[in-house]
Order: sequence, then C-alpha cells, then structure tokens
Amino acid sequence: MNTYISSALTAIIAASALFASTSTFAVEGNMHRYTVTVTNITRGQVLAPPAVIVHNEGYKLFDLGKPASQGLAKLAEEGDGSWLLSDAGASPFVMGTASGSGPIMPGASATIEITTSKKFSSVSVAAMLVTTNDGFMAVRDVQIPSSGGIIAEAEAYDAGSEANSESCKYIPGPPCGQHVHDMSAGEGYVHIHAGIHGIGDLTPSMHDWRGAVAQVEIKRID
Repeated sequence: MNTYISSALTAIIAASALFASTSTFAVEGNMHRYTVTVTNITRGQVLAPPAVIVHNEGYKLFDLGKPASQGLAKLAEEGDGSWLLSDAGASPFVMGTASGSGPIMPGASATIEITTSKKFSSVSVAAMLVTTNDGFMAVRDVQIPSSGGIIAEAEAYDAGSEANSESCKYIPGPPCGQHVHDMSAGEGYVHIHAGIHGIGDLTPSMHDWRGAVAQVEIKRID
C-alpha cells in the first residue's frame, strides 16, 4: 500500500506540478511567510496533492448543501486541483494559491510555504481522498495566526458530483488506478462524506475512516 502509486496518481502529480514549485501572490505591504503542513491521519486513504488558497472573507471554497464548483468537483473526482486553483487565482478576494508536489501517504506529511498579509488572513485547503469516487478533505476559512501556529482538523466531504459506486472503474487510488468519470449523477450538493461501505471493490476495513482524516498546521516562519 505505502509503496503503491498508480499511473493515475502520476497524472495527478503532473497536473499539480504547474502550481507546486511557486505560489502566485498579489503585492501587499507587511508580508509574512507561513508553512502549511498537511498530515494524513487515515489508515488506508492516500491524499492527492493539496490545494492551498490564501484569501479574505469574500472567498468561499464551498458551501455545504450547495453544488460544488467545477474546479472543486475535478479535485474531488480526479485529485487534480489545478482548475480550482486557477479559478481561485482570478478572484479579487484571493491573494494567492499553492499546491503540494505529490500525494500524501497514510501517516505522512507535506509542507507548503505561503506568503500573506493582514488583508488576506484566511487559508482554505482541500485534497482528494483518492480511494473514493468524489471524496475530499478540507479545512475552510482558517484564520492565520499573527505569531506561532495553529492546527485545524480536516473533515471528509463528498462533492456530490459523482455516484458513490465504490467501483474501481472510477477510482484513481489504490487498489484501483483508473482515471475515468462515472457519468451517473451524484447527490448534487457538497455534504459530509458517508465513508466506505463495501458495496463495490473497496474494503471498508482498509479504506474507511472515522472522524477527521487530516491535520493542517499553519505556522508563521517570518
């Protein structure tokens, strides 16, 4: 499991690489640098490269009970956050975006550096749970600390954009490795993920979870 990376996940890494090496930020005074560290606390889910968005109160990653944006749906179905980050980067309420450089295995962490100011004092982070149809972890509107650090627990959400068939035909992560969309309708709105139930090719004892699926630490470094 820990040494398995499917060809579909390799494609996810390639797509995310457009955002991995640098972040995009507007010019602001009183800038400070932070690290965003995402730790996978599941037993059997791999996290796709996380998408990080620095913003103010005018931006919303998603609203529970409402349809996911096209970019969020693509992140949740394929693990590709590039569309979400591109859309967010065009918003006047967003200061910058960044992405991880690779998937995060169970028990592992990845750190991304960001820069921001008081005017843009919130961070939202999302990443696909790759052994699901359209599941993702997220923290929203986390207030950046003026000093020190803060840890937020990331819940698992369902984008509602794809049916939860648990069929390997439509799942990019292990033990599957496919990169094909299930065209049947999902629930149509973002909601708390119901987990893995063993109705398809996935084994709940390996791929299900309870409670939070990741920890996100935001720490000032400059």
